[in-house]
Amino acid sequence: MPHLTIQVTPNVSIAHEESLLKSLNKALWDSGQFKQPADIKARIVPIKSFLVGVEDDEQANGFIYAHLKLMSGRDMATRDQLAELLVATIEAKIGAEQSGRAALQICVEVEEISEVYHKKMLGS
Repeated sequence: MPHLTIQVTPNVSIAHEESLLKSLNKALWDSGQFKQPADIKARIVPIKSFLVGVEDDEQANGFIYAHLKLMSGRDMATRDQLAELLVATIEAKIGAEQSGRAALQICVEVEEISEVYHKKMLGS
């Protein structure tokens, strides 16, 4: 734990997805909130169909939505700091790549995971 899921609209350009994920995982690790680097899991999930607003037929607007799920126990200030950290990291990594292609919204939600969570390690 944590789990970071990134959803990206197809009109948003991410040249090196693995590099973005590595930067996000490193930023989370450097926050000092997690016990081991291998606890941090991230993935990018492309979005096939989307609409921003009600009449963006030209898809002039796009977004990146990051959903960070954490085990319970962190206060609101810590969760807010992690959200700000993720926004800043995404902006730093893809801001220049995205320039001019589409208006970009970066959204981050930090959520505590259900207390009913099971994990099993195979072949360490």
